[in-house]
Amino acid sequence: MPPSSGHSSRFQGLREPARNQRSSPMHTPTKRSFAIVALGLTLLTSGCASQQKLADYQDEVRALREERTQLKKENRELRAANQDYEVRLSEASQKLNSVKDTPQYGELDALGIEYRNQGNDFVISIPSSITFASGKASLTKGGREALAAVARTLSKDYADGTYWIEGHTDSDPIKKSKWESNRALSVARAMAVLRALVEENGIPDEKCVVAGHGEYEPVAPNDTKSGKAQNRRVEIVVHR
Repeated sequence: MPPSSGHSSRFQGLREPARNQRSSPMHTPTKRSFAIVALGLTLLTSGCASQQKLADYQDEVRALREERTQLKKENRELRAANQDYEVRLSEASQKLNSVKDTPQYGELDALGIEYRNQGNDFVISIPSSITFASGKASLTKGGREALAAVARTLSKDYADGTYWIEGHTDSDPIKKSKWESNRALSVARAMAVLRALVEENGIPDEKCVVAGHGEYEPVAPNDTKSGKAQNRRVEIVVHR
């Protein structure tokens, strides 16, 4: 027997709340929920980006500091190189000016006598190979001829100067000769040059000063024969 319409209405009334329960807000996401989730994701993403930027900036600062350190080092090296360049340039300029301003003396050149400007002074350098035998302080014949040429140059162009006659030796110790030291030998040779200039060539004695430096003012290293030969000399320094 089919149910009556009254029973059907009661059953429908009992099922209705179930449908209403499924559509309750507790089980359906709202716009506010989506907004909260989106905000959280945004903050999380933003935090990661900030950390990456911080790391990038730290790397950049580190690289710039390293570059600054390297530039400071290169700057110091450039300053040192520039100072060395300035010194070398100054020395080269002085040598050039000395050569340009030095008068030429063919007679001295022919005898192997060297000469140069040295500041305000004029220096005549006579190798001992021209003037003295090894270990001796007596002038050779060639030495007397050389000093006669030197005296003519002094009298002609430097008559108003004062003449410092300075003896020099190499560093070899005295072994066989009578001299007690290289300084003593250098003084004796300077005195021999003085006597030849004054007594034989008319140079005024009062214009002369004698000194002996021994091995202490070399112009070349004493570890080679050629260097030692250059150091054995008598120089006449003309103070103008």
